[in-house]
Amino acid sequence: MKQWGPSTAAVHSGVEVDASTGAIIQPIHMSSVYVQPEPGEFKYDYGRSMNPDFYPLEAALSALEGADHATVVSSGVGAMSCLLGLLDGKSRIVMPSDVYGGTYRLFQRIFAKVGVEIDQIDMTDLDLVDKTLRRDSGTTILYAESPTNPLLLVYDLRKLSEIARERNVTSVLDSTFASPICQNGLALGFDIVLHSCSKYISGHSDIVAGALMTNDRETKRQLDFTRTSMGLHADPMTMFLLRRSIKTLPLRMARHQSNAMTVATYLEGHRKVRRVLYPGLESHPQHDIAVQQMSGFSGIVSVDFDLDLAAVSKLISNFRLFKLAESLGGVESLVEQPALMTHLKIPAEVRLAHGLTDGLVRFSVGIEDADDLLDDLDDALTAI
Repeated sequence: MKQWGPSTAAVHSGVEVDASTGAIIQPIHMSSVYVQPEPGEFKYDYGRSMNPDFYPLEAALSALEGADHATVVSSGVGAMSCLLGLLDGKSRIVMPSDVYGGTYRLFQRIFAKVGVEIDQIDMTDLDLVDKTLRRDSGTTILYAESPTNPLLLVYDLRKLSEIARERNVTSVLDSTFASPICQNGLALGFDIVLHSCSKYISGHSDIVAGALMTNDRETKRQLDFTRTSMGLHADPMTMFLLRRSIKTLPLRMARHQSNAMTVATYLEGHRKVRRVLYPGLESHPQHDIAVQQMSGFSGIVSVDFDLDLAAVSKLISNFRLFKLAESLGGVESLVEQPALMTHLKIPAEVRLAHGLTDGLVRFSVGIEDADDLLDDLDDALTAI
């Protein structure tokens, strides 16, 4: 059968008409316990390990990512936590110097406590990546974000995955900023792709969930086992809302990208702006790589304003449409200051060394009318 396009897959993958009622929307199974006809014989046993709602959602996520398997979990951080089940003995995670603050906190302050060695390096330097992975340290994971949070660095994912494969290293990509509509990491050679589904895949700022996708059956089994063992399952209502949201994901991503390009272009020409970081701009340092491996540039724009810290804080507190909040990927536009919000737990000297200045602002551009967003930006900048 011909493979569906992303919009068709978003609407129809994993969907089956309810056999008992004919309902086109599948029911929510709010049960934590399932009756067994005989001891040890069951289709479902307990809600932490099995729920009928897992499977249609995982089928939809797999279809969008171009994966054979998906594991849905309680959050994006829960998806990262599942990686612990892939490690044993003296293990190591090699990850970028520019990484989400929650990832830094989990790996450096939790994983490291149980003996996992954490290396942070510049992943734009492929020779350094290769040299680092050559070190003999037992089980190793190459963990990448692309685009990164919040500097929007774009790594050469195909080359990173090739290096990892040559060194017998499992490669994991956090593709949250791109969504499955703009980037498919498995097709670029990565072993596992994870998403914080709380962001674009949900898109309505009303749930917290995560997912991991892979083409390897044994990896899927290990991830499911870790989900059950660590209690990282998503609840039935969350899974229902996430499946609902997926149906409009391609439409939303098109609008996010269109609006983000409009906002980035406007800000790039503003006299109070030092630099704009957006992969869709030709001025972006990895624009050519982004064009090669992304089918869209998503909706995140990071801006370094030519203002002092107090002025930046005042600016982002005085928008009308851009709401001051830490998350991203929702239909509404958000703005945040990473040094004081999402990346506050990263030591200041580490942030500054990696180029994350106090004046950097991250915009999550929503799906509002673009002219209204530009008016909001213009009014706030004029008042500073």
